[in-house]
Amino acid sequence: MYAAMNVSALFGVSQAFAQGIEGSQLEGTIDVSLLGLFMEASLTVKIVMIGLLLASVWSWAIILDKWLMFGRTRRQLDRFEKVFWSGQSLEELYRSLADRAPTGMGALFVAAMREWKRSFERGANSPMGLQMRIDKVLDVSLAKETERLEKRLMYLATIGSAAPFVGLFGTVVGIMVSFQAIAGSKSTNLAVVAPGIAEALLATALGLLAAIPATIFYNKLSSDVGKIIGRLEGFADEFSAILSRQIDEKQNAAQKRAAE
Repeated sequence: MYAAMNVSALFGVSQAFAQGIEGSQLEGTIDVSLLGLFMEASLTVKIVMIGLLLASVWSWAIILDKWLMFGRTRRQLDRFEKVFWSGQSLEELYRSLADRAPTGMGALFVAAMREWKRSFERGANSPMGLQMRIDKVLDVSLAKETERLEKRLMYLATIGSAAPFVGLFGTVVGIMVSFQAIAGSKSTNLAVVAPGIAEALLATALGLLAAIPATIFYNKLSSDVGKIIGRLEGFADEFSAILSRQIDEKQNAAQKRAAE
């Protein structure tokens, strides 16, 4: 008896609450709709359900935000590649992007060109040092773009892994309350057992409702991030090679002028 009372107190369930559940069930007045099951649940189970609903809403907000952002990013990459490989002067392209806040390949291009121009304006004499600085700038810009793309994805992973267990916790508490109602009524009639079990299982259902989309879209969005980063890394390598050739050409031209 004392153990049952202690468990009830632990989860915010009083003996009167359990008896109220029993009485309403025996009278056949229990509401088995989703809202009714929520209203009849104990305080702890209600908190669990509300938390899972909020987690589900938050995960869908992240999913929609990332879905739209990745779509925009892919279109930006396509447009930039088309302009970059069209034969337009690198100086003209740099001037058109320098005053903006570009993302993706544009951010890598502007960062590398800014370091290129700054080094030549200051009379850099070490081609090897300039190439190393450009590669470093590209690595830093690539890391920033990766962080931007992956931002908030870990929330989806956390919700996907933790939500089922949170829902299971609510289910366990709800079943304990149902057993207390059974003990109080000294009856195993289905009218006594079923509504309480349904309330408990609703918590598990909400946990799965939050976890399944979060897990599926985390995997999908992580794959999309990997593909976009792969394109950025490929561009960084190609642009580094282009600048390296131009560094060699400028160095050779300077040596010829000095020889003359």
